Amino acid sequence: MNRRTFIGHTAIGISAMAVKPVFSGKNEAPLYGHNGRTYRQVKGWGELDASRFPVKDCHEMVQDSKGRIFLLTNETRNNVLIYNTRGKLIDSWGKEYPGAHGLTIAGKGKDEFLLITDTERHEVYKTTLDGKLLMTLDFPETAGLYEKKEAYIPTETTVAPNGDIYVADGYGQQYILHYSADGKLKGWFGGRGEGDKFLDNAHGICVDQRSGDATLLITDRTRCCFKRFTMAGELLEIINVPGACVCRPVIHGDLLYAAVLRSPDMNNANSGFVTILDKENRVISNIGGSEPIYRDGKLQPLSQQPSLFKHPHDVCVDRDENIYVAQWASGNVYPYKFERV
Repeated sequence: MNRRTFIGHTAIGISAMAVKPVFSGKNEAPLYGHNGRTYRQVKGWGELDASRFPVKDCHEMVQDSKGRIFLLTNETRNNVLIYNTRGKLIDSWGKEYPGAHGLTIAGKGKDEFLLITDTERHEVYKTTLDGKLLMTLDFPETAGLYEKKEAYIPTETTVAPNGDIYVADGYGQQYILHYSADGKLKGWFGGRGEGDKFLDNAHGICVDQRSGDATLLITDRTRCCFKRFTMAGELLEIINVPGACVCRPVIHGDLLYAAVLRSPDMNNANSGFVTILDKENRVISNIGGSEPIYRDGKLQPLSQQPSLFKHPHDVCVDRDENIYVAQWASGNVYPYKFERV
């Protein structure tokens, strides 16, 4: 196993502050972030009539090829809310996913599709963008990994360049299950354990092709790190983000974005922020988080500063590099939008 543990770069001095006031018209609006990756919150974005279009936990968000923003919530009056980038509701659908948790978009053009994980139904669903069910990935009983269906609690998916599907069992036994595009189980790796190749709260997963060959980036949320594996499940690298209990890794351009559910540890409730890493896996900016500081090549522990979020669960980056943040257990708030400044 060719394992490389990320240890950062030499110490860097960062002049940008986490929050600084700027003036826009009559209102003073803060900027959040560091090192030229700064953002201003768009107040009231996406807020709807909760009696008609309620949300419970806002779990994840994606953007389709038409530029529409899809929000997944476990509110069964409307599991999916579809917005334009200005925050206007375009459509809504879905009443059958009480444990709606992970949302992945894949395919091209008219063949775009969604993958939804349901932590209560213990299944994964492939749907059209308007909610038509195309395929169900049921409890992987044939793998022999689980004594009962309830032990399998999938949290996230990703799609490989060849169409294969990977499912992260982030709330269950911590396996990464590998399926063919037509839903046949091909293998698995990971699982719960103490060694580096094992996972604890494998909450998120994505395919990373920034360096050429496709690899899998997988969250090890309890241990505050991402782990990079080959597509066959061989551990390559550990990217430590101390103090950041990271959710799904999101690749946009050369950067890696992630919502941090809690900071500085999983026992610290009502906290969290959004973190941004460059192609070399160095944290360059935190939105609602402390300034990233490296000493002797090692990232110093991060924390929430200021109190901007409550349990951020996912980040979506649009074509203009604006970001949208979905929050879990946050008082039924709608997503936040932050414009790149």
